Amino acid sequence: MITRRDFTKLAGFAAGSMFVPSGGEAQEGQPSEVRNAVVTSGFVQSAGAEIYYERTGDGPAIVFAHGLGGNHLSWWQQVPHFSRRYSCVTFAHRGFAPSRVTSGAVDPALFEADLLALVDHLKLEEVRLVAQSMGGWTCLNFALHHPKRVRALVMAATGGTVDLSTFDAADREGVESWVAAHKGVSAELGKRNIHPAAGERMAREQPALEFLYREIDRLSSGLDKEAFRAKLSAARTLPAAELKRLTVPVLFISGKEDVVFPPPAAAALASLVPGAQLESVPEAGHSVYFQRPEIFNRVVSNFFETHQGPAAGSAS
Repeated sequence: MITRRDFTKLAGFAAGSMFVPSGGEAQEGQPSEVRNAVVTSGFVQSAGAEIYYERTGDGPAIVFAHGLGGNHLSWWQQVPHFSRRYSCVTFAHRGFAPSRVTSGAVDPALFEADLLALVDHLKLEEVRLVAQSMGGWTCLNFALHHPKRVRALVMAATGGTVDLSTFDAADREGVESWVAAHKGVSAELGKRNIHPAAGERMAREQPALEFLYREIDRLSSGLDKEAFRAKLSAARTLPAAELKRLTVPVLFISGKEDVVFPPPAAAALASLVPGAQLESVPEAGHSVYFQRPEIFNRVVSNFFETHQGPAAGSAS
């Protein structure tokens, strides 16, 4: 089994001096020595699956939910940054290695229950959630159904289970125009051996990083991802108007060069959630967290610092 400790050694070669495996982030003026955060790991039993997780550092909890091309290792540029102040929990969704399905199904309908089993196992009364793409299916449903346990929610390149066809006419037209303009782009990138969720710019400017992205994706090669993508699409049944009842602080992050999830959809979603923030990142594709970690980490850090109060509906 490849764990984050093993992976950080490999990741350092891909990212060069960007990454400091001792738990800190290389910046001017910072001491070169930083304390190694304590890492614990294990499996949580949930509905016929064993969900693998790692927990790094101490403090208030952040749970990171990866996308279709990732697993718990995807957050290698976030954990060293956030674990200096937070307890960072990364996990692999069911069907994604090293999580194991024993007698259950690989179904996005079970993601929310898996997350609940994880936070209960770790005895986390409240969490901050960071969702990338597919992770939005997990985290949006959790925030809607368990608002007292969510301090804040980050939705990166995702609308989760929202049915984008239920936007009002103007927003729906904007999304449909984007989809028409980008039809076939992902397939064309695939033919060139470029992961669409990494994007052409990453492949051109950061080829080692794009290669690393594809290698992480290959760790779950046993999952039929095209078939699973269809399940994710079928699970998009939540009317967009339902976001108006979200009571937790929400930040939407979108890459302006995303060819997978429509940036106009992120703007439309943000307009529906009371008090939501929207960050649109230039020269970034679908995976801002991976491609532009310094921007992603700063924006998310500031968002969490702004919302330090109790979770929605909890006692003040």
